[in-house]
Amino acid sequence: MKPWLWFGLLWGIAALNSTVLLAFLPASGFWAWYHRAKRHKPSLAGVVLASVVFIACITPWLVRNYETFGKFIFIRDNFGVELRLGNGKGADGTWMLYLHPTQDLYGMRQYTAMGELAYIEMRKRQAVDYITADYKRFAVLCLKRFIYYWNGPPKVSQIWWLMELRNSLFLAASVLMFWGLGRALRRHRPGAWLLFWLILLYPAIYYVVFPMPRYRHPIEPEMTILGVYLLTEAGRKSRTDDAPPHRN
Repeated sequence: MKPWLWFGLLWGIAALNSTVLLAFLPASGFWAWYHRAKRHKPSLAGVVLASVVFIACITPWLVRNYETFGKFIFIRDNFGVELRLGNGKGADGTWMLYLHPTQDLYGMRQYTAMGELAYIEMRKRQAVDYITADYKRFAVLCLKRFIYYWNGPPKVSQIWWLMELRNSLFLAASVLMFWGLGRALRRHRPGAWLLFWLILLYPAIYYVVFPMPRYRHPIEPEMTILGVYLLTEAGRKSRTDDAPPHRN
């Protein structure tokens, strides 16, 4: 039961740190259950224990939210604002910082007068109206955000080549990661499918709102593992090719 206890505790801490990480929780839980089931080990009691520990970790913050806002809010409720900062008039796939209340005097006045929840709901309606008005335009923006997430968003720099170099390194890390992941899946390496679901699920929300370089930080250790795996495999293959032929 101890691994299940740690599973629930670590996911509770992760949820309080960044709710986006919860996109990977179902896949990781199913992966643990599946591999135990293959060895004919029961998991129901462990899943219940992990769930209880997880709920115990986040409950104090949920209570705080209810007492502060007068309604149930699951950890955070700023999605409407984030959606609007990436979708609206002038959207180009990047973060429209100038719309944030800390940067927009009129927006700050709205935020103060309406209150946080009402302001978030207004921004959400604006973003949804923009999206539903032209789904094709929204799809193009999502594609741009996908590219910017893995290649690095465009940014004005006084030294033009410095930004190009930064994005080139950003893209190189992504290419090595995808290449390594593909090789690990083909060779049926342990845990390869778990990493596949992480890379698929965690960044998905940023394709809908907007990407920033720091949004890759939680998965950069796994990206490094896959990149190093690819280079290690390439080095092993090179040594095998260079070895002299065996003679009887």
